[in-house]
Amino acid sequence: MLARRRKPERVAGGGRKRTAPNSLFGEILDWMLAPLLFLWPISIIVTHNVADNIANQPYDLALADSVRALARLVVVENGELAVHFPAPPRALFRADQDDAVYYQVASHGGSILTGDVEIGRPPLPETLYGEEVLFRDEVIHGEEARVAYRFLRPEPDERDLLVLVQVAETRNKRTDLASKVVTGVLLPQFAIIPLAVVLVWVGLTRGIAPLSRLQSMIRRRRPTDLSPIAPASVPEEVRPLIIAFNDMMARLEENLQAQQRFIADAAHQMRTPLTGLKMQTDLALHETDPEQLHQSLEHIAESTDRAAHLINQLLSLARAEASFEKLYAVEPVDLEAVVRTVALELYPRARAKQIDLGVEGGQHLLVEGNQVLLREMVKNLVDNAIKYTPRGGRVTARTRFAGAPILEVEDSGVGIAEADRERVFERFYRVLGSGEDGSGLGLPIVQEIAELHRAVVTLDASPGGRGTLARVVFPRSQLQPPPPVHGDFA
Repeated sequence: MLARRRKPERVAGGGRKRTAPNSLFGEILDWMLAPLLFLWPISIIVTHNVADNIANQPYDLALADSVRALARLVVVENGELAVHFPAPPRALFRADQDDAVYYQVASHGGSILTGDVEIGRPPLPETLYGEEVLFRDEVIHGEEARVAYRFLRPEPDERDLLVLVQVAETRNKRTDLASKVVTGVLLPQFAIIPLAVVLVWVGLTRGIAPLSRLQSMIRRRRPTDLSPIAPASVPEEVRPLIIAFNDMMARLEENLQAQQRFIADAAHQMRTPLTGLKMQTDLALHETDPEQLHQSLEHIAESTDRAAHLINQLLSLARAEASFEKLYAVEPVDLEAVVRTVALELYPRARAKQIDLGVEGGQHLLVEGNQVLLREMVKNLVDNAIKYTPRGGRVTARTRFAGAPILEVEDSGVGIAEADRERVFERFYRVLGSGEDGSGLGLPIVQEIAELHRAVVTLDASPGGRGTLARVVFPRSQLQPPPPVHGDFA
């Protein structure tokens, strides 16, 4: 009887992220040149500001001297402010061919005693510090100008008597000096930066030359040479990669040796049924007794069935060992539906041995994998259970969720000794005394498919005290199961 008992299940699944390959040479070159090209305009701005400060310093000192000289000419006569020039003012504040010079002496009230009215009036500072000269930038007649000014009291006792003395000069000479400084700094950079790019290119080319030599060394190897590469012969930065590469080559060597052993064992296993088939055929050809001829034909049919079963098992194992990601699509698979399909397929065999074959499950249990391979794995587990369970026994296939999707196949057969539970996963190994003919490939196929799905297979004694419990635990996933399907079948 086939039956299903409902149990609530939950599943989850994960995704895979792919990364695009990069050029190591281009990556390093980008990280070296991109900051350099980014910092270059910043350096131009900084250089220009520094050049402006450098150009201001000598001309600001000259302006400050002019302000102090003009301040010394301010006097108080009969309570009135006056400016006594020893010479014409324009002779004292001479303009040159590059810049125009302006001067002004004004009272605290805003009246101009002498000088140019174009110069603006600055705000009064909170504190006056002796002969301190202050500076500001201004626009006079549409030109940028640098203004030096000072507030003074000609009579210290007269707190309300305050005089503003200012001298202004356009910025042409300053701008020219700053431009010369910037040009003197930047012109060499125009030659240095291309040279730096060439040197970086050459340096990187020489730096990654050991990788090219390593590539040539690997290419020169013979196809059968899987020996490890000496880590000491490669640059230190590449050693972890070479160590991992050596580990991969060691695993590949083990797989190739296992395949060679498998081919040898398979050839030996195929020789036995083919030899028996040839012998029975020869006997049948020379047999004249109809009854003996019928027995020979029955032996031939049995040998043919065993050879066909062995070939099918070998093909299944070859499919499982093939490149899983390339040949088989990975998709959400309803494990409970796969178990029910396999149980229906093998039900006639179980019924012929009067074995109670049942399916226990709940709602749909989803795992990430390939439906063809998962079906092959379940079929081998259930087929083994039916084969090694005596007539009138019981076989149960169940799916459940206990933190992760789990598949269990439990039988009431002869069981497997604890010492043999690891060895039965070896190819062509058969437990002695089981009373059944087999290829010894069923459980190896199960383990191979389980490993492809990152699942773990274990064999334990049946909780009922007799038989075997095979358990396959799949990894956690983030797949959401569809709504449960209700119903039983028999």
